[in-house]
Amino acid sequence: MQQFRVSLSVLTMGLMAAGLTAPAFAETLKKPALDELATAWQGGKTASSFNAFLSQAEKANPALKPAVAAYRKKATLTGDDLTNIGRLLGLYNRLHNQKAVIASLGAMVALPTARNVQIPPHENPAIIDFGKLVEKTAKNFGLAYRNVDNRIFEVSLKGKGTEEFGILTHSDVVPAVLSEWVLDDGTKLDPFTMQRVGDRLYGRGTIDDKGSIAAVLYAMKTVKESGIPIQRTMRLMIETTEETGGDAMEYYRGKTKLPEYNIVLDSGYPAVVAEKGAGSLSVFFPAEKTDGTVTAITDMGAAAAVNAISQTATATLKGGDLAAVQAKLEAAKAAFLQKYEPQGKFAIAVARGADSIDIKVTGTSAHGSEPQNGVNPLPRLGLFLQESGVTLADNQFLKAIKYIDDLYGTGYLGEKMGVGYKDDFMGPLTFSPNLIRTGADGRLVMAVNTRMPRGRTPEELKAQVEAKINEWAASNKAKVEIKYDQGNWMARDPSGRWLATLLDIYGDTTGLEAKPVSAAGATTAKQMPNAISFGPGMPGKKYTGHNAKEYKEVPDLDADLQMFTEMLVRIGNLQQMQ
Repeated sequence: MQQFRVSLSVLTMGLMAAGLTAPAFAETLKKPALDELATAWQGGKTASSFNAFLSQAEKANPALKPAVAAYRKKATLTGDDLTNIGRLLGLYNRLHNQKAVIASLGAMVALPTARNVQIPPHENPAIIDFGKLVEKTAKNFGLAYRNVDNRIFEVSLKGKGTEEFGILTHSDVVPAVLSEWVLDDGTKLDPFTMQRVGDRLYGRGTIDDKGSIAAVLYAMKTVKESGIPIQRTMRLMIETTEETGGDAMEYYRGKTKLPEYNIVLDSGYPAVVAEKGAGSLSVFFPAEKTDGTVTAITDMGAAAAVNAISQTATATLKGGDLAAVQAKLEAAKAAFLQKYEPQGKFAIAVARGADSIDIKVTGTSAHGSEPQNGVNPLPRLGLFLQESGVTLADNQFLKAIKYIDDLYGTGYLGEKMGVGYKDDFMGPLTFSPNLIRTGADGRLVMAVNTRMPRGRTPEELKAQVEAKINEWAASNKAKVEIKYDQGNWMARDPSGRWLATLLDIYGDTTGLEAKPVSAAGATTAKQMPNAISFGPGMPGKKYTGHNAKEYKEVPDLDADLQMFTEMLVRIGNLQQMQ
């Protein structure tokens, strides 16, 4: 709906129409002036403290002298003075603490906090160690710490008043497929050892969400050390199960009163006020035996998690005349690549073993919520096996690739299933067939990541989808079991002083357009009152969370540091949130 396409000027006009005074943003430092100060710092005129940095700033820009004088007198800062001091503190934090933040992020990445199916997350040693790391950091920074049964780790920057503002992130990560963490030049990466290559910090969780955690902790430290008083306590809540359903937040909600207003540092800028509903659609195929006279698919694999589009998908063939099968596969490669590469480049490798043939399709990994940014290898693998001319035994694997081809193909908008639709603000429904593997019970599971925009209810979509799958199963004589969990979409009212403040921080810091947006990714903002997302993904850039070779760019981490610091100062002292 058009009501979500609201500019900062419209928000300000709305506040004035309601009889409220709009935040004073006119005479404040903006990106060009901030860049000049940063250049002077990096050019060798390094300040040893925030006070010294302020001396540099007021010398470069004499108009800042009243704000600097008020800060030094410990006077109450308001209006442009508060904005400018908060903005300068953010710039100082970015320049002064960048190396320390990167080191802190590296320590966090080293803890493999992906969910272990053998034990509950709150008993996972990596999660427990992460809590201890946060506790040590908080205490070193003079911040309050609370461990809520290893479900939520709390860090608080205390304010003078009774109100609290919530900041939510998460420490858990999706699994990583080690073989996919190889750079184009052949450099092998360890997803749990952060490695800097140019301006990229490679490692699982660098952007989703450990970079945000490191940045906001140092923002809290910097604000506390500055002595700038804040009226509203800023409560950081680090969730431990966000990637697998958010049950830790449900536990926490039962034990702790949540702040009335919240932001989530787990999506994108400028400010995300609407999210699609995330879902997981799993179809289970029972194991079927083959006699070995006809070549059969005996194994398949793709993705370590349903909410990630993998870089590779593999299949193993056994039985029959393998030499003839290999020849057919090799002969079919060129025409198949030519047919489907206009949709995105991918590669096919066929390798002969002693008693098998291994096929690997390499595409481009992406977050499950953004299939348009990837080239999904799984449907292409299934299509290649079917279009190669190889006769395959009718078992669970063959049924699964027919299911993928018939109901999804290489598309991801629900078009082949006939359930596609879109919302003008939130975008289209996406159905991405990402994961295939054999479970412990011997059944083959084929899982699809779904993202549902406004326009239907979860119950309506589930009924339509399940009917289509059952119809397909009946016509293909396939016995299947369907498990479909579909979350609902979220849309917040894009107004209020606090949202206008966040947009002002983003726009003036980056020089980019600042207006509320929607996101395909689903976060725990849905579980929080008055919650929107603020970063860390930058507009126009591929979000690398859940990707093979996940990375965070250092300039973007700098921007987080700068904006989070100013946010603490200004939201912490905002007289009215609405």
